[in-house]
Amino acid sequence: MLIASVALAVGWYRSRGELTALAMVFAAAAILAVTTEPLERPTVRAPKAVEQSDILARVRAHAARSIDRTFGDDAPLARALLIADQHQIPTEMRDRYASAGLIHMLSISGLHVAVIATAMELLFQVARMSRRVSLLGAFVATGVYVAVIGAPPPALRSAAMQGVSMASRLSQRPTSPWAAWALGAFVPLVQPRIAVDVGYQLSVLGMCALVAAGSLWRRHLASRFDGWKGKLARELVTSVVACAVTAPLVAWVFGRVSLIAPVSNLVAAPVITLAQPILFLALLVSPFGPIARFIASAVHPLLFAFDWVAWAAASTPGAAITVTTTLMTAILGAVAAIALVVACASRFPVRPAIAGMAALAAMAVFPALPFSRNDRVELHVLDVGQGDAILLRTNAGHWILFDAGPAWRGGDAGRTTVLPYILRRGGSLDAFVLSHPHTDHVGGAATVFAAMRPRAYWDAAFAGGSESYIASLAAAKKQGIQWHRVHPGDSIRIDGVTVSFLAPDSAWTVGLKDPNLASTIAVVRYGVVRFLLVGDAERAEEDWLLAQHRDELRADVLKVGHHGSSTSSSDAFLDAVHPDLAVISVGAGNMYGHPSNDVLHALSRVGAEVLRTDQAGTVIVRTDGVHIEVEAKGDKWQLERDSSGR
Repeated sequence: MLIASVALAVGWYRSRGELTALAMVFAAAAILAVTTEPLERPTVRAPKAVEQSDILARVRAHAARSIDRTFGDDAPLARALLIADQHQIPTEMRDRYASAGLIHMLSISGLHVAVIATAMELLFQVARMSRRVSLLGAFVATGVYVAVIGAPPPALRSAAMQGVSMASRLSQRPTSPWAAWALGAFVPLVQPRIAVDVGYQLSVLGMCALVAAGSLWRRHLASRFDGWKGKLARELVTSVVACAVTAPLVAWVFGRVSLIAPVSNLVAAPVITLAQPILFLALLVSPFGPIARFIASAVHPLLFAFDWVAWAAASTPGAAITVTTTLMTAILGAVAAIALVVACASRFPVRPAIAGMAALAAMAVFPALPFSRNDRVELHVLDVGQGDAILLRTNAGHWILFDAGPAWRGGDAGRTTVLPYILRRGGSLDAFVLSHPHTDHVGGAATVFAAMRPRAYWDAAFAGGSESYIASLAAAKKQGIQWHRVHPGDSIRIDGVTVSFLAPDSAWTVGLKDPNLASTIAVVRYGVVRFLLVGDAERAEEDWLLAQHRDELRADVLKVGHHGSSTSSSDAFLDAVHPDLAVISVGAGNMYGHPSNDVLHALSRVGAEVLRTDQAGTVIVRTDGVHIEVEAKGDKWQLERDSSGR
C-alpha cells in the first residue's frame, strides 16, 4: 500500500494524465493483492498437480541446482544475486546486510538486471551488430534470463523497465521515467499477491527513489557541480534518497535503520556492477561444468569483496540503530517517505518537505495505537533460522514468549525478530518460558528482557548453560523479573488461556548431562483446543512423558521437538499426541540436516499436516477455542481437525 500511495501521490502532484492513470491501475492492483483469497497453501507434503505444471517454478529450481553445483560455498549469495532466492542466506548474514544497509542488494533489483542488459548490449555491439539489433538482442537476452530464473517479481519489474527504456531508444521517443517506473511496478502484479512480497516492495521503492533522486539532481543540483565531483555528489544524493525512501520498510521488516547505508551503497554498487555479468555468464554456461566452475572461481574475489563491504559497514560503531516499529510509526514513516519522493519530483519542494518533517516529528511523540481485543488466541512460531522462538498472544493482547531464538556475533534474534514482531502488533509481554539453556533458544532473551520487562521468567533450571543463558539471568535480575523454576503441575493462567507444565521433574533431571533431555514441556489450552510445545525434548524425555503423562499429551498442534531431529518424535510419542498440525522450527540449509526424513514420514503417518519455518516462514495458528485457522506465507486456511478420540 505504501508503493501504491507513492504512485498516486506523484501522479496527482505532477498532474500528468497518463502517469495518474498508471498509478491508479497500480494502486488498484495493490489493493486487490491484499484482498484476494489465497489459492493454495504451503506444505511439505507432495506438491499439487498444478504446482508440478508450473514451468517457471521448475526452471527456477533447475537454475538453483545449477548454481549449487557451480558456486560451492558461494552458492547462497549467488542464489540471491541471480535468482532472488534468499532461503539459504544465514540469519546472521541477513542481519549483517541489514545493518550495512545493503539488504536490498540481496534481491534482484534494477541494478542487477540493468547491468546484465547493458553487458549484453555491449556484447552485441562488439560483434558488430547494428544499434537496433543490439538493443533487440539485449532485450531478448534479458527476457530469457528473467524467464530462466523463474521470473521473480523484482527481476520482472526490472525487465519491464528495461523494455520500456529500450523501446524508447528504438523509437527515439522520450518516455517519462515515472511512467516507466509505474509500468514496471505493475507488470509483476499479474499475480496480485506479489504486492506483499518484501523483495518486490524493496525493488519498487528503491527504483522510485532513484527516479526521484534523478529529478532532484537535474532540477536543483546539477548546475552546482561538475567533473568527478559532480559524479560523486550525484551518486551520494541518489544513495541518500534511496536509503531514506526504503528506510520505513526496512525498519518494519528488519527492526533497524542503517545510518551507514549511503556510504556502503556507494562502495558496494561498483562491486556488484562488475560481479553481476560474470555471475550471469557462469549460470549461462552451467551445462559445461568445468568452464562454469572456472568462471565461478573468477567471480569469487568480487563476492568476497561484496560481503566484506557488508561486514565492514555493519562493524562500524553506530552503523545501524535498532527501532521499535509500531503500526503508527510505520504509517508516519511511510508518509515521510512519500513526502520525500514528492519533494524530489517537484519544482516547489517546500510544502511536501514540511509535511515530511511533520511526519518525522510525530513519530517521536505519537503513542502506539492500543491493541484491539478479539475472541481468538494466536500461536506464532517465528522464523528465526536454526532455533526456536514461539509467541502466544491472548485475546486481550497479552503475550507469552517461549524461547527467544539464537544469538550470533554482533546480534540476536530478540533484537532482529522477536521485538519488532511484538511491537508492531502491540500488547505487553507477561511471561517468558525457556525450554532449555542452549543458545539457539535463549540467545535473544536478554535483549527482550531489557526492552519489554516481562513479569515472570519460567525456567527448567538445568545446571550450567551458555553465555546467553547466564546473560538472560543477569538481565532478569537487573530488570526485576521474577524467576520461577518449572515443576510438573505448575501453570500460567492469562485471559482464559492456561499453560500447564508437564516436565521437567527434578527427580528425572538428576544426573542428566544433556539440557535437551530436561526441556520444558508445556500444554497450552484454550477452549477445547490444545497446543503442545516440547522444546528440544528427545526420545528419553518422551518416554518419561509417556510413562507419567500419556493422557495429557493429546494435542491439535505440535511444535515438533529438536527441529525435527531423528533423536526426537518417536512413533509411540506421536501416536499419543496425534497432532493435526505439526510445526517444525528449523533453519534453511542447516548443518545438522534437520528435519529428518524419518520424522517427516512419521508425522505423515499419523495424519499431521507439516509446516516448516525454513519453507513457510513464520507460522500463525489462531483459535476461538473450537476452530483452528492456520496462516503461512500470506495464505490462510481452516485446519481439518480429526475428531476421533478428542
